[in-house]
Amino acid sequence: MRTFYFYLWLRWAIRITLSSVGMALSGALVITLFIYLKQGLPALNDDVYLALLDIVKFWFPLTWSISLLIVLFRSLKHIFNVPISGYMLQLLDCSTREVIDTIGYGDLIKVWRKWFMLIIWLIGSQMLIAISITYIFSVSISVFEWFNIYYLFVFLLISGYFSFVLLGGRCKKVKVVKC
Repeated sequence: MRTFYFYLWLRWAIRITLSSVGMALSGALVITLFIYLKQGLPALNDDVYLALLDIVKFWFPLTWSISLLIVLFRSLKHIFNVPISGYMLQLLDCSTREVIDTIGYGDLIKVWRKWFMLIIWLIGSQMLIAISITYIFSVSISVFEWFNIYYLFVFLLISGYFSFVLLGGRCKKVKVVKC
């Protein structure tokens, strides 16, 4: 059963990492291109390249924050009905308690809300631990000095594993079956 949750989490982690980073990088590049065009297409030299790179660096974390929310919702669809190590997560219909074979995004809204709240609580717990460790071993006590989207993403990946383990017990629409 541990291998099922690990490989389910690994597939999910790879999917959200590649999708969210790709979407964020695309968004940051589009914004940078728009700004470059809005400035009248200045001649490309070292200063312009550095300025464009700074714009991409500025917009990447902002677009990653937005794309991560979108990708989290979309990624939940792909964890169901996939056999891994002899087990499979199945999504059930609320009224009939039958397995939904073709899962649409409308079927995921209630499950996503519960799963997302579970993720938030797990990340909050990790942040409390991280703040405590930072407070004990560091002179800096401000969370805003070190906390950013990159740390949040690491916390998200860690809590994602535990959320899959807890999802079947927290949500009646999800069950783990042996296949």
